Amino acid sequence: MEPAPRFTKTGVDGWRTELGATLRLSWPLALANLLQMLIWAIDVFFVARLGEFELAASSLAVSLFSILVWGTITLVSMVAALISAELGRSRFAVAEVRRSVRMAVWLSVACGVIVMAILSQTEAILLATGQRPELAARAYDYMGLVLWSTVPLLVASVLRNFVSALGRPIFATAITALAIGVNALGNYALVFGNLGAPALGLEGSAIATIFTSVFVLLAYIVAIEWDRRLRRYVIWGRFWRPEWDRLKELFVLGMPVFFTTIAEAGLFGGAALLMGLIGESELAGHTIALQIAAFAFQVPFGVSQAATIRVGYHFGARNHEAIGRAGAVALLMAVLFMSFTAALMLLMPVAILSLYIDTSEPANAAMMGFALQYIVIAALFQLVDGLQVVAAGALRGLQDTRVPMWMAIFSYWVPGFGTSYYLGFHTELEGTGVWIGFAVGLTFATLLLTGRWLLRERLGLTIAPERPSQRRAPLA
Repeated sequence: MEPAPRFTKTGVDGWRTELGATLRLSWPLALANLLQMLIWAIDVFFVARLGEFELAASSLAVSLFSILVWGTITLVSMVAALISAELGRSRFAVAEVRRSVRMAVWLSVACGVIVMAILSQTEAILLATGQRPELAARAYDYMGLVLWSTVPLLVASVLRNFVSALGRPIFATAITALAIGVNALGNYALVFGNLGAPALGLEGSAIATIFTSVFVLLAYIVAIEWDRRLRRYVIWGRFWRPEWDRLKELFVLGMPVFFTTIAEAGLFGGAALLMGLIGESELAGHTIALQIAAFAFQVPFGVSQAATIRVGYHFGARNHEAIGRAGAVALLMAVLFMSFTAALMLLMPVAILSLYIDTSEPANAAMMGFALQYIVIAALFQLVDGLQVVAAGALRGLQDTRVPMWMAIFSYWVPGFGTSYYLGFHTELEGTGVWIGFAVGLTFATLLLTGRWLLRERLGLTIAPERPSQRRAPLA
């Protein structure tokens, strides 16, 4: 993130400058997100070869893990909005940035312990949702190990937001790329017993996930200490010192984002539970199709992260015109990319599916048939999926999270999940009906969130509050 400008570019120059800044920030983040999906895809690649039952069990566990961990990651990711606003207010914001990062790490550790406690009850949770006992028990075997990656993942996400807001998003890309190799090597060695390691099957994949999460955390620490610009913030200095006001601010802004993410992830994770009730082949096909849709989603999600930083920067600088440009550029980028992915899914579904499973294997015929149906529906909601996540990211840059939370909860769980449940269990559509519910929920979210963004001035969302602690001692 560059220092606060002394002048404001307008007209074509302003748009060109904003487009360049957003591209420089978003492409490393989007690429890092795509690489992160490859890490999870590696798990699916190895586990799928253990059989449909093992894949179904792990997908149930991963659905629950993803909902809670991903939601908590987005909670602490609001540190990026705080850092950006501080940099927009003043180029000399070292102490303020350090306080925000310190409290975000505190919050990530505290939340991580709570999440681990919940995940330890995976079997009971799955049984309560009506899953078969043997499937729930196997999912618990997997989760009992994977949950230990929670805290490293959360702390690493704080450091990722720190380096990105400070203009070093390429670190996120490089570290995630290295993590792919670590995870692939761990799965290769531990799932099937290669390189002299024991063949641990599903548990081996879980252990590989733990190793990978620890590696990512250590890599961010090394990168921050190596880079001169990042090192000057001394984020580990006086780490024991509390900043209760900052912690409260982060928590108050982040909790609505957490519930927003839970609402969306819950829609897709809850669908896995519905699919488990419909059939194992449907669940396996759903898992593969959802991986493909989620892979495409990572690019607009990276643009959304960039929008939070860019809008937050202009928000802190109180530049209303630049706020509008930053949001508009991000929304346009999402539209262009998701139109491209929708075309690919419609024109090349079998080729895309072959990246995950052997499409010529007769044993995969049922799973493949369901996955193809779901991929077509995923293509139809690509555009609204990209728009809603970028609009939400832009609003987070304005530190507007509470109302968007209610919009998301309503969209995903009333028209969205309601449609999924009705079509899935009260019509012959079954799994296809569940996926139609996804499209309905995302469409409602897009209309509400983009509408709020367009009305930001009228709603008074662009008025940034003064921070009274701006003049505190730099060593705090």
